[in-house]
Amino acid sequence: MNIDEPIPVTQEILSKYPREQRYTLTILQDLQREHRYIPREALPLVAAHVSLPLAKLYSMATFYKSFSLSPRGKNLIKVCDGTACHIRSSLILVDEIQRLLDIAPGETTPDRQYSLETVNCLGSCAIAPVMVINDTYYSKVTPAGLRNILSDERSAINET
Repeated sequence: MNIDEPIPVTQEILSKYPREQRYTLTILQDLQREHRYIPREALPLVAAHVSLPLAKLYSMATFYKSFSLSPRGKNLIKVCDGTACHIRSSLILVDEIQRLLDIAPGETTPDRQYSLETVNCLGSCAIAPVMVINDTYYSKVTPAGLRNILSDERSAINET
């Protein structure tokens, strides 16, 4: 991943797609995957490639929850705050993550290791409260369990 040079990487991604509007969402997904966010510098290049107004791209990039226009951490923590998770104290988990990592929902740690998001539903109500770190689901998470999960995650990062 080359997060420091969005323009050459963007041009490389664009070269894979015809100059057609129907590829816009896929291009944005590729940019998100490559950088862990969509660099603002990339949007004018995408707009020119697919012949769309820049405002339309901003609209798409801000409409879809999976996109971000700010850098995200290497590890994305999502805490479900749907009804089942909420009544099982998911917001206590969010508070604990804020205390442990010193970030609020929508923020990223200064070292870009973690980003925190709350989501409306992860579709796992029977095992609430649920938290996902990258693609790993954690069920029936408690504050004590959360501390262990984050400790294990930090250990895994330090080993790599």
